Amino acid sequence: MIFVTLGTQDKPFNRLLEEIERLIGEGIINDEVVAQIGSTAFDSKKMKCVEYMNKDVFEKAIKNCRYLITHGGVGSIIQGLNHNKKVIAVARLSRYGEHENDHQVEIINQFVKDNYILGCLEVKELAGQIRRLGDFCPDHYHSNNDHFVKLVRSLIER
Repeated sequence: MIFVTLGTQDKPFNRLLEEIERLIGEGIINDEVVAQIGSTAFDSKKMKCVEYMNKDVFEKAIKNCRYLITHGGVGSIIQGLNHNKKVIAVARLSRYGEHENDHQVEIINQFVKDNYILGCLEVKELAGQIRRLGDFCPDHYHSNNDHFVKLVRSLIER
Protein backbone atom coordinates (compact mmCIF):
# COMPACT_ATOMS: atom_id res chain seq x y z
CA MET A 1 0.00 0.00 0.00
CA ILE A 2 1.11 3.52 -0.77
CA PHE A 3 0.05 6.17 1.72
CA VAL A 4 -0.49 9.74 0.58
CA THR A 5 -0.96 12.57 3.05
CA LEU A 6 -1.80 16.15 2.21
CA GLY A 7 -1.69 17.32 5.82
CA THR A 8 -4.36 19.45 7.43
CA GLN A 9 -3.99 22.76 5.61
CA ASP A 10 -7.15 24.58 4.69
CA LYS A 11 -6.00 24.91 1.08
CA PRO A 12 -6.51 22.28 -1.66
CA PHE A 13 -3.79 20.19 -3.27
CA ASN A 14 -5.70 18.72 -6.21
CA ARG A 15 -2.63 18.80 -8.49
CA LEU A 16 -0.96 16.04 -6.51
CA LEU A 17 -4.03 13.81 -6.34
CA GLU A 18 -4.72 14.27 -10.05
CA GLU A 19 -1.14 13.26 -10.85
CA ILE A 20 -1.32 10.18 -8.61
CA GLU A 21 -4.58 9.17 -10.26
CA ARG A 22 -2.94 9.62 -13.69
CA LEU A 23 0.03 7.48 -12.62
CA ILE A 24 -2.31 4.75 -11.40
CA GLY A 25 -4.07 4.83 -14.77
CA GLU A 26 -0.73 4.53 -16.60
CA GLY A 27 0.37 1.62 -14.43
CA ILE A 28 3.31 3.50 -12.90
CA ILE A 29 1.61 3.05 -9.53
CA ASN A 30 0.27 -0.49 -9.13
CA ASP A 31 -0.20 -0.67 -5.37
CA GLU A 32 -3.36 0.17 -3.49
CA VAL A 33 -3.31 3.89 -2.66
CA VAL A 34 -4.81 5.33 0.52
CA ALA A 35 -4.89 9.13 0.70
CA GLN A 36 -5.55 11.40 3.65
CA ILE A 37 -6.73 14.45 1.70
CA GLY A 38 -7.65 16.98 4.40
CA SER A 39 -9.74 19.84 3.01
CA THR A 40 -9.04 18.97 -0.63
CA ALA A 41 -12.31 18.12 -2.38
CA PHE A 42 -11.45 15.09 -4.49
CA ASP A 43 -13.38 12.00 -5.51
CA SER A 44 -11.56 9.02 -6.92
CA LYS A 45 -12.40 5.56 -8.17
CA LYS A 46 -8.68 4.65 -8.29
CA MET A 47 -7.67 5.35 -4.69
CA LYS A 48 -9.27 5.42 -1.27
CA CYS A 49 -9.61 9.02 -0.11
CA VAL A 50 -10.25 9.94 3.53
CA GLU A 51 -10.54 13.55 4.67
CA TYR A 52 -8.97 13.14 8.09
CA MET A 53 -7.69 10.23 10.16
CA ASN A 54 -7.29 10.02 13.89
CA LYS A 55 -3.73 9.68 15.17
CA ASP A 56 -3.85 5.88 15.55
CA VAL A 57 -5.23 5.24 12.05
CA PHE A 58 -2.72 7.71 10.57
CA GLU A 59 0.21 6.02 12.36
CA LYS A 60 -0.99 2.60 11.23
CA ALA A 61 -1.19 3.80 7.62
CA ILE A 62 2.39 5.08 7.75
CA LYS A 63 3.59 1.93 9.49
CA ASN A 64 1.94 -0.34 6.88
CA CYS A 65 2.77 1.58 3.70
CA ARG A 66 5.49 0.58 1.30
CA TYR A 67 6.37 4.25 0.80
CA LEU A 68 4.92 7.65 1.63
CA ILE A 69 3.98 10.45 -0.74
CA THR A 70 3.42 13.66 1.18
CA HIS A 71 3.12 17.40 0.84
CA GLY A 72 6.21 19.32 1.97
CA GLY A 73 5.15 19.68 5.60
CA VAL A 74 7.89 19.00 8.14
CA GLY A 75 5.62 16.97 10.43
CA SER A 76 4.46 14.61 7.69
CA ILE A 77 7.98 14.14 6.34
CA ILE A 78 9.42 13.41 9.78
CA GLN A 79 6.65 10.94 10.62
CA GLY A 80 7.57 8.95 7.53
CA LEU A 81 11.28 9.11 8.36
CA ASN A 82 10.65 8.08 11.96
CA HIS A 83 8.96 4.93 10.60
CA ASN A 84 11.93 4.28 8.28
CA LYS A 85 9.82 4.76 5.17
CA LYS A 86 11.03 6.02 1.85
CA VAL A 87 9.42 9.43 1.42
CA ILE A 88 8.60 11.45 -1.66
CA ALA A 89 7.60 15.01 -0.76
CA VAL A 90 5.81 17.28 -3.22
CA ALA A 91 5.74 21.03 -2.63
CA ARG A 92 2.52 22.96 -2.25
CA LEU A 93 3.04 26.14 -4.27
CA SER A 94 1.59 29.58 -3.69
CA ARG A 95 1.06 30.28 -7.40
CA TYR A 96 -1.58 27.52 -7.42
CA GLY A 97 -3.25 28.74 -4.21
CA GLU A 98 -1.99 25.70 -2.30
CA HIS A 99 -0.21 27.72 0.39
CA GLU A 100 0.49 31.32 1.42
CA ASN A 101 4.14 31.13 0.32
CA ASP A 102 6.66 28.65 -1.04
CA HIS A 103 8.37 27.61 2.20
CA GLN A 104 7.73 23.94 1.35
CA VAL A 105 10.25 24.28 -1.48
CA GLU A 106 12.93 25.21 1.08
CA ILE A 107 11.88 22.39 3.42
CA ILE A 108 11.98 19.78 0.66
CA ASN A 109 15.29 21.07 -0.70
CA GLN A 110 16.92 20.75 2.73
CA PHE A 111 15.63 17.20 3.33
CA VAL A 112 16.79 16.23 -0.18
CA LYS A 113 20.20 17.85 0.41
CA ASP A 114 20.53 15.77 3.60
CA ASN A 115 19.63 12.64 1.55
CA TYR A 116 16.59 11.82 3.69
CA ILE A 117 13.90 12.00 0.99
CA LEU A 118 13.17 12.34 -2.70
CA GLY A 119 11.54 15.64 -3.57
CA CYS A 120 9.33 17.12 -6.25
CA LEU A 121 8.95 20.83 -6.77
CA GLU A 122 6.41 20.12 -9.52
CA VAL A 123 3.98 17.17 -9.69
CA LYS A 124 5.27 16.20 -13.15
CA GLU A 125 8.46 15.02 -11.38
CA LEU A 126 6.56 12.40 -9.34
CA ALA A 127 6.76 9.55 -11.87
CA GLY A 128 10.53 9.89 -12.10
CA GLN A 129 10.91 9.92 -8.34
CA ILE A 130 8.74 6.81 -7.99
CA ARG A 131 11.01 5.07 -10.50
CA ARG A 132 14.06 6.09 -8.41
CA LEU A 133 12.67 4.61 -5.16
CA GLY A 134 14.12 1.14 -5.71
CA ASP A 135 17.69 2.45 -5.87
CA PHE A 136 17.25 5.26 -3.33
CA CYS A 137 19.07 4.64 -0.06
CA PRO A 138 18.13 7.45 2.31
CA ASP A 139 20.39 8.39 5.18
CA HIS A 140 19.00 7.54 8.61
CA TYR A 141 17.18 10.53 10.07
CA HIS A 142 18.37 11.72 13.46
CA SER A 143 16.24 14.27 15.27
CA ASN A 144 18.21 17.02 16.92
CA ASN A 145 15.52 17.60 19.56
CA ASP A 146 17.93 16.54 22.32
CA HIS A 147 20.47 19.12 21.16
CA PHE A 148 17.77 21.79 20.98
CA VAL A 149 16.49 20.99 24.48
CA LYS A 150 20.03 21.15 25.89
CA LEU A 151 20.56 24.50 24.18
CA VAL A 152 17.34 25.95 25.59
CA ARG A 153 18.11 24.54 29.04
CA SER A 154 21.58 26.13 29.04
CA LEU A 155 20.09 29.48 28.04
CA ILE A 156 17.50 29.29 30.84
CA GLU A 157 20.11 28.31 33.42
CA ARG A 158 22.27 31.31 32.52
